Amino acid sequence: MAECRLIKSDQLEVEISSGNMTRMAGVSQGLVGSAGIHLAIATIPPGCSSSPHYHVNCESAIYVSKGTGRFLVGDNLETSLTIGPGDFLYVPAEAVHQPVNDGTEPLELIVARNTAVEIVVETQPDKAKAP
Repeated sequence: MAECRLIKSDQLEVEISSGNMTRMAGVSQGLVGSAGIHLAIATIPPGCSSSPHYHVNCESAIYVSKGTGRFLVGDNLETSLTIGPGDFLYVPAEAVHQPVNDGTEPLELIVARNTAVEIVVETQPDKAKAP
């Protein structure tokens, strides 16, 4: 019979960084053996961003829990969405995006995906520095 698991904050899995974004997983294939879901906290320091990228094999749902910034979207990152605490984002598979922290405190994003292991492709250009 399958068992529920509790993962404490000191047991999170450190994942690969993207640009200046770090991600700590609480539900992952490595931690609990999940097959179709992944849940993590991504943190971006002030004045920094992730690398421009897209996910080949999954959708993502993102909740902004702390901080402010922009979520750049589009094949050339041509659209800028202003984000802040309480906002939700939906990112379909293969949608190019780049979260940017324009604020003075860390930007914290709760990220859920519908696959245990993502396939990420980093892209160009990097528009994080654009106003």
